[in-house]
Amino acid sequence: MSEEWKKDRIGSAIRGENPMVIATLKSGFAVIGDTQFLPGYCVLLPNRNVNSLNNLSLNERRDFLIDMSLIGDAILTVCNPRRINYEILGNTDVFLHAHIFPRYEWEEEERKKRPVWDYPKNNWTDEDKQFFNIKDGEKLKENLKIEIEKLKQKYYLD
Repeated sequence: MSEEWKKDRIGSAIRGENPMVIATLKSGFAVIGDTQFLPGYCVLLPNRNVNSLNNLSLNERRDFLIDMSLIGDAILTVCNPRRINYEILGNTDVFLHAHIFPRYEWEEEERKKRPVWDYPKNNWTDEDKQFFNIKDGEKLKENLKIEIEKLKQKYYLD
């Protein structure tokens, strides 16, 4: 599979060319994370390319943050983690995106107290931890899609 879509993740999602897209939301796109050492890790991409949350109108900010939390709700239902961590960074990839990380009881005790970015680098790069290489990855993505669609029906008022 070509990885050309990675050069413009938002544009490729808009064009329907980003294979990581789980669902379309009011504010953008729920996508499965490239790496899945924490099963269910997702990212929210906005429906237009902006540098930060502050570049959005107040209504757009509200929608983005609500959508971020709905993805977290879906991960809670599908993956049953102990909690969800949310991060909006933008230092490396300089476009608005939100990381939604499930955190699990089975993680080492010291890991539970640290941000996911402190995991060893190989967790982010090893082939066996990449979404397209994990067992049952497509099933996980489909289950998240089903749950996100249920949440949209429940919470989207317009």
